[in-house]
Amino acid sequence: LLRLIQAAAYDIAAAEHGIIYIDEIDKISRKGENMSITRDVSGEGVQQALLKILEGTVASVPPQGGRKHPQQDMLHINTTNILFICGGALDGLVPIIESRIGKKTLGFGAELKDRYDDDPDILTRVETQDLRRFGMIPEFLGRLPVVFTLERMTKDMLVRVLKEPKNAILKQYKKLLAMDEVQLAFDDGALEAIAELALKKDTGARALRSIIEEFMLDIMYEIPKDDNIGKVTITREYIEKTGGPLIELRGNVLPAIPGN
Repeated sequence: LLRLIQAAAYDIAAAEHGIIYIDEIDKISRKGENMSITRDVSGEGVQQALLKILEGTVASVPPQGGRKHPQQDMLHINTTNILFICGGALDGLVPIIESRIGKKTLGFGAELKDRYDDDPDILTRVETQDLRRFGMIPEFLGRLPVVFTLERMTKDMLVRVLKEPKNAILKQYKKLLAMDEVQLAFDDGALEAIAELALKKDTGARALRSIIEEFMLDIMYEIPKDDNIGKVTITREYIEKTGGPLIELRGNVLPAIPGN
């Protein structure tokens, strides 16, 4: 709430119509049914603490935060009209959904146990009871009535992540080489090859940086040493380690050099 007020330049009326996104919501899930009564080591206590704020209350917010300034005057904000969006990876939810929708029958008409193992849209079939089994308490789910799932990253989406954001990783490397007066370019085949490798890692867009850093390491160290090189074009063959980048000297063009 304090971050929202700060984003609204301490305009309480504007902050009361703001949007709060709470990430990693799965980290406050209940860890098990048999919990110690004397000590809450799971996230259920955090869920219960959020209930009042989610349903709407007048919360007292310390303007300077925390316990370091106990004498500070509180800011009062009504959370009734604030839109709360909670998101997270919810790792471990898929087996719960599979166990619910999979039929436990025997015989010739039985469904295979691994029928839904490769279903990319399995999360779209999530229901409230699945989230309860995952560890979210019913009261918390009741205050978040809309459940929506995001699509998996496709190859085209990963290519867009490489090129379009303001601080895209490709733009960062182009800027670094531009400091040494070397132009860096990527052909379409190279971008698709990077996206295909990222899909195999199955960690979303986070895999892109590790893949690019692997093949850009030699280029970032070797290319600036040669003052005659004016442009380097990354090709699909270089990404797949079957060829080399296309190197252009200042005023001349050299073909791709296999293995280098």
